[in-house]
Amino acid sequence: MNPDWFTFLSTQYKAFIKQNRVIYFDQPTLESLGSTSKSALIDLSHLGLIHFSGEEAQKFLQSQLSCDVNTININQAVHGGYCTPKGRLLCSFLLWQIADHSYLMQLPIELVESISKRLKMFVLRTKVTIQNQTNDYIRIGIIGQRAYTLLQDTLATTLTTKPLSITNISSALINGQVICHSENRFEILTDITQAIPLWEKLAQQAQCVGATNWDQQEIQEGIPAIFQTTQEQFIPQMVNLDVIGGVSFNKGCYPGQEIVARTQYLGKVKRRMYRAHLADSSLQVTSGDHLFSTNTGNQACGTIVNAAPAANGGIDILAVIQISNLDNTSIHWKTLDGPQLDIQTLPYSIDHQ
Repeated sequence: MNPDWFTFLSTQYKAFIKQNRVIYFDQPTLESLGSTSKSALIDLSHLGLIHFSGEEAQKFLQSQLSCDVNTININQAVHGGYCTPKGRLLCSFLLWQIADHSYLMQLPIELVESISKRLKMFVLRTKVTIQNQTNDYIRIGIIGQRAYTLLQDTLATTLTTKPLSITNISSALINGQVICHSENRFEILTDITQAIPLWEKLAQQAQCVGATNWDQQEIQEGIPAIFQTTQEQFIPQMVNLDVIGGVSFNKGCYPGQEIVARTQYLGKVKRRMYRAHLADSSLQVTSGDHLFSTNTGNQACGTIVNAAPAANGGIDILAVIQISNLDNTSIHWKTLDGPQLDIQTLPYSIDHQ
């Protein structure tokens, strides 16, 4: 986290920050979207940024990532994945362009150094530079039914609302970008000098809340995040990256492409990611936890991808589960007699091959 931004949030807004993540502001008991009608204002410093620049940056990224980088521009972001040669995900991310020959990859901050290091191994003579720019930009999230109106009024501009569309803004208040993740969730990218007055202005009408609220919204929208605990456990289709536009089956080669394509065209996707809920808020559910069903006995039938406290109590979950175990059986956390998952619908449809 940018040290000046850290100081601002902690001194002016009583933010409790741990490992680059805002846990809560001032009153943690009120830190639920279900407890307020206001929009929620969220610091996104728990997400890291890798910057790719150079005249061959696009070519390099196209040869390494599962998404079609050629579809990206300063007005459109895309989800994607970076795989091992065996098609296993090392990370999932959001990728977008900030200028000519200049791209940002957003992913969990704990993976920035390892993913940067690995990608640098393949640069060779390609004209591209890879840098950690997590502290160079401030990211502010705003979510809620009034988020669009609040942002549009505050920024005095018309925002695009197509999913993953980007509004580029140059004004007295902000020079930066606004990414529309969904109709009620937006992300602002700017520098520290403009982020502070912008936060102060937005905070007059929005409630400052911790980062788990952003996590929970991503779960509701079915957007996966790969962490160290789940690296190399899933191919892109297992976490529905193909459904949310994170996999192109028409582009050239990239690490793992053969495995990903073969799985798709032979119809061998046996596991998919589903949204679920656990009623007990006290459970310590984490990414990588195993799931069990009566059909598989002591053999795990699934894995927790992401988990976050639900707005109205309990825990919301994204989990990769064997498709064959969804019917006529129950899914349990950690053990066969553990808490049962309530499988819920995703905002998009999944092709059960």
